Amino acid sequence: MSRALPLELAALAALAGCRSAPAASAAAPSPAESAPTPAPAAHDPAHPPIDCPLHGHGVDAASMRPFEDVEKYIAFLERPERAVWQKPDEVVAALGLRGDETVVDVGSGSGYFAFRFARALPRGRVFAQDVELEMVRHVHHKATAEGVENVQALLGRTDDPRLPAGVDVVFMCDVLHHVADRPAWLAKLAGEMKSGARLALVEFKEGKLPEGPPESMKLPRAELLRLGAEAGFVLREEKTDLLPYQTFLVFAKP
Repeated sequence: MSRALPLELAALAALAGCRSAPAASAAAPSPAESAPTPAPAAHDPAHPPIDCPLHGHGVDAASMRPFEDVEKYIAFLERPERAVWQKPDEVVAALGLRGDETVVDVGSGSGYFAFRFARALPRGRVFAQDVELEMVRHVHHKATAEGVENVQALLGRTDDPRLPAGVDVVFMCDVLHHVADRPAWLAKLAGEMKSGARLALVEFKEGKLPEGPPESMKLPRAELLRLGAEAGFVLREEKTDLLPYQTFLVFAKP
């Protein structure tokens, strides 16, 4: 584990307005160390700070993956050729958003879809939720650095969706097959969603494809329909011709 990692996390905390306790030291502080610390520069009023998503979670920075590994994974998720078959802009457009909704991107990863949702929601809000600390940190850092005010990174849990209140759309792209207890998780999700809210599921189709997870991990369309119905969702539409390798289903909570 690189020793530079905790230092970067501290730098991110300072950038985002998070505060961490200083390390204890047995040595007496030098005059320079004891001098008053200049007040941090005020944030640009046009870009207010976004609350640190890892604050209060007891995150051990030393347990996080090295930046080199994280950067490689982000580069893989964001690779230009992915857009050819993932069609992210078309996927966002296909949901027909008005522009003022609240969307939760569950398993948001690098923010591949989250930042596209942000552009489609000038009067709305996007919660980019992930269980990977490094991905939460990355999205938070990008949103803060680029002044994207309507994206908020959230640290998720594997056993509970933990949706913010008032969500209009829950979006999951290639995420549900990673959930261990899918019936229980979807039942909790339905319980946390308001009536009329939509659940958009994108999962890889069965069969030999140039992209996607191993066949044993895939969720067939029939299984997605069964899981959605058992959780209490109603199928509203299916984007059958949009994605070449993936099933795209949109459910609603009655």
